[in-house]
Amino acid sequence: MPSVQLTVGMEAPHFELPDADMETFALTSLQGKKNVVLYFYPKDSTPGCTMEANEFSELEEDLAKLDTVVVGISRDDCLSHAEFRDKHGLSVLLLSDPEARVCKRYGVMVEKEVDGHKKNIVQRSTFVIDKQGKLRHVMYGVHAHGHPQEIFNLIKELK
Repeated sequence: MPSVQLTVGMEAPHFELPDADMETFALTSLQGKKNVVLYFYPKDSTPGCTMEANEFSELEEDLAKLDTVVVGISRDDCLSHAEFRDKHGLSVLLLSDPEARVCKRYGVMVEKEVDGHKKNIVQRSTFVIDKQGKLRHVMYGVHAHGHPQEIFNLIKELK
């Protein structure tokens, strides 16, 4: 269980992180303008993460019509994000959080045993943030396949 557990109705924790082109993205820059689908994923170019990023990218135009942008965060560095984006033709914004500062603020770091060693990893999680900066949907431990479509359906219901 993550140490921090965010809940619907809370204000989304603010952050600034570099994107794949090393430009700084600030969550507050979208406040009052766009809804944000903020998703956390374990690692660039792994099968589940690639599938999820591709499915979100395919929905980008439909989400844009609903004033919504998709932002993915992992602990990979900017260079890895750029390669991942370019290799798969991704249109989602990918942010780098190597020290897991933002991951911790959103409560997505979990301890997992890998090859007999305990490691802290990013739990696949998604947050829907409305234009006022409030959390409208909070989902920890989601499955990659079909998840972007599920999120799109939730966005259509936002008032």
